[in-house]
Amino acid sequence: MNLYDDHSSRRRSHARTSTARSDTEARMKRMTVLLWLGVLLSLSHAQPYEPEEEEHGAEEHVELFTTPRTKMAAATSDFGYNLFRQLASRDPPASFLLSPITISAALTQLSMGASSQAEKQMYRVLRYHNLQDSQLHDTLRDLLSSVRSPGKGLSAASRVYLERKMRLKLEYLNAVEKQYGVRPKALTGGTRDLKEINDWVKQQTGTKVDNFLSSSPQNPGVFPVAAAYFKGQWVTRFSQSGKTENFQVDGAPATQVPIMQQDRYPVKMGFDSDLACTVVQVPMQGDLSMVFFLPDDVTTNMTLIEESLTAEFVQDLSNTLHSVQVDLTLPVLKLHYSTNTLPFLSDMGLSEWLAQTELEKITGQAAKVSGMHHKVMMETAPEGSQSASPAPASTGQSLPLTFNVNRPFIFLVRDDPSGTLLLIGKVLNPRDLA
Repeated sequence: MNLYDDHSSRRRSHARTSTARSDTEARMKRMTVLLWLGVLLSLSHAQPYEPEEEEHGAEEHVELFTTPRTKMAAATSDFGYNLFRQLASRDPPASFLLSPITISAALTQLSMGASSQAEKQMYRVLRYHNLQDSQLHDTLRDLLSSVRSPGKGLSAASRVYLERKMRLKLEYLNAVEKQYGVRPKALTGGTRDLKEINDWVKQQTGTKVDNFLSSSPQNPGVFPVAAAYFKGQWVTRFSQSGKTENFQVDGAPATQVPIMQQDRYPVKMGFDSDLACTVVQVPMQGDLSMVFFLPDDVTTNMTLIEESLTAEFVQDLSNTLHSVQVDLTLPVLKLHYSTNTLPFLSDMGLSEWLAQTELEKITGQAAKVSGMHHKVMMETAPEGSQSASPAPASTGQSLPLTFNVNRPFIFLVRDDPSGTLLLIGKVLNPRDLA
């Protein structure tokens, strides 16, 4: 059983009956062929492209995650994709946004207070159970430090709040603070708790995530929180912005959204016939990228895409997409979303643990997790550090490749060196998350 066993079984329970690895390899080959055909048929004036020679014989399995950091990144990402699927299945016609790495950080801090048995349950849901990393907490701490480094645009806040009357154990508070640089906080009760939590989250996110909670937690018990703000910068700037265009909405009139446009924009691109979508990876500063999954049709049913997302699939996808230049149109996004993730975590395999938490390293008393609040905000803007290549003189060739995100889509923000999933969103209507 490998790191992706749970997801493979999920896919087998659907109509997609071949193995996850075979599906991935077959899909990658189809994407290569379809992209090349698309370039030929469009007679694009994008830069010349030469297809790679295919090796004969059986394709060797390539280990994608070879270091403790990339394996940890894959684990936190797979946790994020699993949580994403839970939200999508619970309310299919809803838009939402998550920062999985910040939720992982909060739950990992909480796991340090659990009994051995409870820790195993949490590690399985967090996808740590097959890492075989004796320095797991050090690896996660270093990964968190890396993805929050200056230039990446991510501000994050993850912390465990605790009811003071539980007679907290000093060893736990000290251990979490030493490992992750943030001390679990005892709550005093009443309106002061609301101000305490909101002020701390606001400070940690550079004042961007305000009013994290709208009311004080009642009977807080154990109350982990996770917040994030993201505003990354593109590598290539958009020269046109400020206009609005129609964004097609399934079963409803189109809505007007602000857009940014640029001709001959450098991206990595592919088509997936199985998923009936185009995939485009747009580079961002700080070795990040934003990956768009745009279905061929205007639809709220993105189940095939949602079920395909794993750390392995996305890494393989990134390695297989082709560098091209496109006439690119993206919506200018200013999104925010908040939710209590606790019901979804229960459905992911923590229901037994939540019924009897066994937080014996935190307190000798019975303790319950009352909620797991998460709030995330993100923005995109046309700015970038480089200009796009100038359009070439006319050569008699016809239409270039175009990519216009003018209908429902799924997107990821990833740290390319490690593969860490920083944000994942499903946008059926940008106004839903405004």
